[in-house]
Amino acid sequence: MSQIAAFFDIDGTIYREGLITEVFKKLVTHEIIEADRWRDEVQPAYLAWDRRQGDYDDYLQKMVAIFKEVSVGISSEHIALIADRVIQQKGERVYQFTRDEIRRHKKLGHKIIAISGSPDALVKKMAEKYEFDDWRGTIYQVDQRGYYTGEVIPMWDAESKRKAIHQLAEQYDLDLEACYSYGDTNGDFAMFDETGHPTCINPTRELIHRIQMTENIRQKIQVVVERKDVIYHLDINHIRLDQ
Repeated sequence: MSQIAAFFDIDGTIYREGLITEVFKKLVTHEIIEADRWRDEVQPAYLAWDRRQGDYDDYLQKMVAIFKEVSVGISSEHIALIADRVIQQKGERVYQFTRDEIRRHKKLGHKIIAISGSPDALVKKMAEKYEFDDWRGTIYQVDQRGYYTGEVIPMWDAESKRKAIHQLAEQYDLDLEACYSYGDTNGDFAMFDETGHPTCINPTRELIHRIQMTENIRQKIQVVVERKDVIYHLDINHIRLDQ
């Protein structure tokens, strides 16, 4: 008999921000990344997003590019220790809605699987903290000594997540039409397309627009917005995007 799984993005879906942001801050503190790079390269994209004048993905990709560059030659054990510290210190900063959904799916006996664009070392620690059954993250490849090479196998884009879902469906004999998915950006679109019960939480403008233009997803998706201590359930057909 086929099984049911719930697929969760992490950044902005479970965790309130991006886990790579926390790692980035640690790398600046440890002087692995120069503070000037935050000020000159990342902060402008962050401020544009924070003021609702820019895209979150632009801000995120700035950090990813710098992390990829500076990680070359660094021991994966070093990054794993930083990832462990980040999850210890920040791992409870999650949305109440998704925390409750994780608990609900566990009670129902569903597989709980994280699929995230964050570095795999971070995704592994977060998945272990919340007792996920499996996880997939962006793989930063290492050499035979365990040092980062600068080569990356991404998991932040929709098609990489689609491929991961197909592999997991085969591995666990999943009925994708009975499965659930949770995400917040365009990178999670394939998860919504592949599963029968998708939910977007605090979705980006770009994601809302794409869903509204895609009939099969618009008919089945739930939209949830969590602000402060209130959780709102919205009808995608009644969301108007002002110009």
